[in-house]
Amino acid sequence: MTTPVPTADPARVITAARSWVGTPYHDQASLKGVGCDCLGLARGVWREIVGPEPFPIPPYSRDWGETGPREVLAEGARAMMIEVPVQLAGPGTLILFRMLPRAIAKHVGILTGPETFLHADERLGVIEEPLTLPWQRRIAFAFLFPARCPLEP
Repeated sequence: MTTPVPTADPARVITAARSWVGTPYHDQASLKGVGCDCLGLARGVWREIVGPEPFPIPPYSRDWGETGPREVLAEGARAMMIEVPVQLAGPGTLILFRMLPRAIAKHVGILTGPETFLHADERLGVIEEPLTLPWQRRIAFAFLFPARCPLEP
């Protein structure tokens, strides 16, 4: 029987995520203050909260989310994080959005409060903004950051 992986402190996750605010948008990057996309933001928070990334992220095209039926982001998050029902997502939770109805989830954000979240916007870089009803309706998956990498002994 395996022991459940403890979750990271949500306040630490939020503090780490907010330290990325103002980072310019840059496709496939993950360097605080230099550039990142939405996945790069999540990767940077992971490195600060959990530790080194357990595996490299392969290159991906800007339209990767429009090709294929697999929930690639959700599958990757599910392998490394603790999935929770969307209705139970609270501050510090990583959320995955479907940008189009019936499309796969392809955008990532981090809840910072009951009605706010952080994400990397293509025009504005990393911003914190209200979790408006249109954003809420797009949430497809929710994951908690682990306190340690689940692949570690």
